[in-house]
Amino acid sequence: MDGDLQTFVQRVFACSPDTAAAIAARAARRAYAARDIVLRQGDACSETWLVMTGRAQALVYGAEGQMVLLQDYAEGDLFGAIARLDGEPHEANVVAVETLKAALFLATDFLNLIETHSAVGLAVSRLLLKQLRAATGRMVEQTTLTVAGRVYAELLRLAEPAEGGRQVIRPHPVFSALAVRIHSTRETVSREVNKLERRGIVLRDAASLTIVAPERLRGMIR
Repeated sequence: MDGDLQTFVQRVFACSPDTAAAIAARAARRAYAARDIVLRQGDACSETWLVMTGRAQALVYGAEGQMVLLQDYAEGDLFGAIARLDGEPHEANVVAVETLKAALFLATDFLNLIETHSAVGLAVSRLLLKQLRAATGRMVEQTTLTVAGRVYAELLRLAEPAEGGRQVIRPHPVFSALAVRIHSTRETVSREVNKLERRGIVLRDAASLTIVAPERLRGMIR
């Protein structure tokens, strides 16, 4: 297996070069274009994916037909059959949000790596805890915040620090994708962002959305 995968594995699992080589030797490379379905809801799953570059999302349809985000996956995240071998149907569609490159393991091989190498088991525990916290946070926001509050919180979550105390989202967020993340509609997201723009709290252009007054926006989350 090529050296860049071994280096990536060593960084993700914080393990020795020998352990990284053993892990990388069990992996196959996979690549997916944006909007490709990596794993279908209801399919029996017997593989584990480790995201190397790009992003994917676990999505399901709600009772009223709306798309609901269960989990985001980015560099270093795992999905699929991680610590089970029962081949149960997967609970969601996993869709590539952008070009996605991943290392693919047979679930039996990955479970063996967890059992054999403590570094892998520890890293998996941390990754799963991070995913649980993210899912719990979305559940809390869904039940305690208004729709507008969820829009504001998600904008701040997506933004990166910029000059002058501002924060910027680049490229400009896709409102339909943002709506999925907060269990709302594109129209609602567009309406709330337009309100923020009229009040001078955000600025938009074709390439980005800039939060001019992050603290003011944070104070509006209810």
